Amino acid sequence: MTETAAVYHAGSRTVQDRVGVRRNADHVGRSIGRDIKPVAAAFLGLQPMLVIGAAAPDSGRVWAGALTGTPGFVRATGTRQMSVTGRVPAADPLATALTTVGTPVGTLALDPRTRRRMRLNGRLRPTPGGFAVEADQVFANCPKYLQRRQSYETVGDRTPGTARRSGELSRAQAAFVADADTFFIATVHGDGADASHRGGNPGFVRVASPTELTWRDYPGNAMFLTLGNLAADPRAGLLFADWTTGTTLGLTGEARTEFGPGGERRVRFTVHEALETPHALPLRWSAPEYSPANPQPPG
Repeated sequence: MTETAAVYHAGSRTVQDRVGVRRNADHVGRSIGRDIKPVAAAFLGLQPMLVIGAAAPDSGRVWAGALTGTPGFVRATGTRQMSVTGRVPAADPLATALTTVGTPVGTLALDPRTRRRMRLNGRLRPTPGGFAVEADQVFANCPKYLQRRQSYETVGDRTPGTARRSGELSRAQAAFVADADTFFIATVHGDGADASHRGGNPGFVRVASPTELTWRDYPGNAMFLTLGNLAADPRAGLLFADWTTGTTLGLTGEARTEFGPGGERRVRFTVHEALETPHALPLRWSAPEYSPANPQPPG
C-alpha cells in the first residue's frame, strides 16, 4: 500500500471514483502528514477558537463543538501532539468524549482574519488542564468559501445561557440556519474522525423541514474526506454559530450525499437532536466579507 493510498479509506475512494478525481486526490493527498510543522505550530498558537468533532461514547451520536481561549490555549507540544487547555461544560454532549482516553477526534483551527485553516485528526488523551491529541493527519486547506472577518474581541462578561434541547428545529432556529454563511461538520469512519468547514453566501443551507437540511457540496480539494466518511458512516454533527452574539446551534443526525447530473452533489441531513446554547462563545467578530468563490444561491 502506498503512502497516498493509506490516507484514504474505502468511503473516500468510492466518492473520488464516482466523481472521477482519484488522480487529483492522490496528488493532493501527499500534503497530508502526521507532523506539525513549525509554520502550523505558529498558526495554532495564534487562534482563539478550535472546532472539534467526535462521537459521544455513551450515545454514539456525532457532535461538532467549539472551544475558545486566550491565544496559546491551543499549542503544539511535540512534532505529533497538540495540547488544549480548557474543557467543555459537563452537560455538553462532547464532555465524555473529551475525557475518554483514545477517543478519535477531528479538529479544525480556522482564522477568519487571514482565511487560513488547518485540520488535525487523531486520538485524544485527557490531561490535568484539558486534553492532548496525538496526530494521525495534519494538513492545511485552501481559503475557498471562507468568509473574511477582519477582527474579533473577547466579551469578558458574556455568560452562556441555559442550553435548550429539542428533536427538531424551531422557526427561529430554522431562520438562523437559513441566514448562516458558515457551519462546521463533524464526521467519523471506522478508526477516525474529522471536522471540516462549509461556507457560502447566506441561503446556501436550505431548511427543507424542521428535521431536514440540505446544501450543495461545492467543488473543493478532491479528497472527499467528509463525503467519504459519510459514505462509510452516515452519522454527522453540525455546528452553527452566531459570530456576533456567540450563540451556538449544534445538530446531530445522519447525512447522505445525492449525486446529480454533471457531477453536482447535494447533502441531505436529517436532524435527530438540536442543542441551542445562547451566548456560548465569548468572541464577537466583525462583519463578514464574503468569499469571492461563493456561488450565488439559486433563486
